[in-house]
Amino acid sequence: MTKFKYAFDNKRYHTWNYYLRNTFGEKVFKVSINAGFTCPNIDGKVSYGGCTYCSKEGSGDFAGNPKDNLIKQFNDIKEMMHKKWPSAKYIGYFQAYTNTYAPLEVLKEKYETILELDDVIGLSISTRPDCLPDDVVDYLDELNQRTNLWVELGLQTIHDKTSKLINRGHDYEEFIKGVEKLKARNIKVVVHIINGLPGEDYDMMMETAKAVANMGVDGIKIHLLHVIKDTPMEKMLQNGMLNLMDKDEYIKLVCDQLEILPDTMIVHRLTGDGKRDELVGPLWSLKKWEVLNDIDAELKRRDSYQGIKFNNK
Repeated sequence: MTKFKYAFDNKRYHTWNYYLRNTFGEKVFKVSINAGFTCPNIDGKVSYGGCTYCSKEGSGDFAGNPKDNLIKQFNDIKEMMHKKWPSAKYIGYFQAYTNTYAPLEVLKEKYETILELDDVIGLSISTRPDCLPDDVVDYLDELNQRTNLWVELGLQTIHDKTSKLINRGHDYEEFIKGVEKLKARNIKVVVHIINGLPGEDYDMMMETAKAVANMGVDGIKIHLLHVIKDTPMEKMLQNGMLNLMDKDEYIKLVCDQLEILPDTMIVHRLTGDGKRDELVGPLWSLKKWEVLNDIDAELKRRDSYQGIKFNNK
C-alpha cells in the first residue's frame, strides 16, 4: 500500500477539504453568492450569448437567489449547509458570472459586506483573465494581506480552436497574462478546466492538464462537460457536433490527469453537475458521489496517486 502525503483525508489526491482542515483546524465550507454581475461576452463588450455551455445562472446554479441582498443570500445558503455541518467557518464564494467585472467601488462594497460577517475567514472570487484591471488587482493584493483569498479563473482548455468554438472570448495567451498578474502578487489561483468539450480528444485534454500542472498555480477544478437545456451546447449536441463522455472514460481520464499534477496543487473539484431538471446529459453525472468513489477506486486499483507522474520539465 502506497503511503500518501495527504492520508488523513483518506484520498490519493490533495483535497480542498484537507487544505481547509489543515489550515484552519476545523470544518470550513463555501457559501455561494450571486452578486448580480454580468460577463463581457454576454453584455457585448467581447461577445454576446456567453460561453456555449453556460446556464442562465452564469454557472452559479447552486448560488444564492440574486433577487435577495448579499446578506440574506449568505445566511440562507449557510443555514442549508449547516444541516450537514452544524459547526463551521465560512468562505464567501462569489460564483455566478464574472465577479471582478464592475467598477472597483462596487466590488469593494460587495466583498467587504461578506468579509464583515461573523466567522467568514476568506473569499473565493470566480472571474475571467480578461477582467483583471490594475486597480482591481491592487485591491485583490490588499485583500490577500488580510484574509484567505482565492481567485478562480476559467481556462477550460488551452486549445484556442476549442475556445473559439465555445465562445470563451479570450485566448490562451490572455489567460496566461491573467495568471501572471495574480501570481506576481502572491494571490492564490484556481484554474478551471473542462473535460469533454466538442472536438477534443484524450490527448488534447491531457495537454490542458499538463499545461496547468506547470503554471505554478495553487489549485485546479476539473469539470465534466454537462449539457444544460436551452443552451447553444444543447443545439450542438442535437446537431451531432458533440459526443458526451461515458463514465468509465471520464474516470480513467481524471485519474490520468491527477497523476501528472504536482502533489502540492489543491484539487477543488473533480466533476461537474447541473440541476436535475435542467440537465440534458450525461445523466450519470447526477450521481456525484458515485463518480468520486469510482475515481478513488480506480486510483487504488492502480496503486497510484496525484503527482506520481508529475514532471515540470
